[in-house]
Amino acid sequence: MGFSKRIDQAIAAAIRSGQAAPSPGKLASALHYTVNPGGARIRPTILMSVASACGDDKPALADAAATALELIHCASLVHDDLPCFDDADTRRGKPAVHRAFGEPLAVLTGDSLIIMAFEVLAKAATIDPARAAQMMIVLANRSGMPNGICAGQGWESEDTIDLSAYHRAKTGALFIAATQMGALAAGQEAEPWEELGARIGEAFQVADDLRDALYDEDVLGKPVGQDDLHGRPNAVNELGVEGAINRMRDILSGAIASIPKCPGEAMLAAMVNAQAEALTPLKWRAAQANRVPGE
Repeated sequence: MGFSKRIDQAIAAAIRSGQAAPSPGKLASALHYTVNPGGARIRPTILMSVASACGDDKPALADAAATALELIHCASLVHDDLPCFDDADTRRGKPAVHRAFGEPLAVLTGDSLIIMAFEVLAKAATIDPARAAQMMIVLANRSGMPNGICAGQGWESEDTIDLSAYHRAKTGALFIAATQMGALAAGQEAEPWEELGARIGEAFQVADDLRDALYDEDVLGKPVGQDDLHGRPNAVNELGVEGAINRMRDILSGAIASIPKCPGEAMLAAMVNAQAEALTPLKWRAAQANRVPGE
């Protein structure tokens, strides 16, 4: 079974468990609405790729890890879109959860998904208690304070932003969780996989800045111009489009060099190269293809 099918089936099972009767119908519907459609499922796919590269000797554990990670990511999007943060009307091409269900249910949806993520890992402890416990620690660390996505959101309320810490927490944290939890699910140490996750996360931050600068809301499925609106740092503003693209590719080259020795090292390198192509904006690719030599 491919990664995509494994991820979707595991997430669907977790959501069904959260919707079991008796449960409030609107909140139950909001849980499903939030995780479907699921977008690219990039973080759980990276997690499973690392687990596979390390042997994936307990696939059900990797399934649980991927599910927990994606539930945390989806919860963060619900909270990010709230009026108190980005005040975004759309997400993944449809109304944001607070627009579709109201703010109280959006807060509860995000909270429920966070709790569900750790429940999924707790249940997986029957497979391997030690590995499950280590994955819970990693996910908690990369979700909360001082190194997680909560810290990333918190930096936006500071008068002075530590840009490196901000990007590492806001965007890089869950990518670090992806690589480390993938290794842990397959019985490997987490620490050697931190750099790979951090570099992938940094590249995705630059790519997100590029998408925000080059595309409109219809293409992205979410509001654009949020960095300028909220006064946040942006790689395109600092480096220009071509400079940002070159920076992203340099980061991903470093990511390949950072892959720890493992049976699936070549597969992971191919995955990172594929991400480099996928992240490069199509508008820029088309412009480069049409450029007259010597211009």
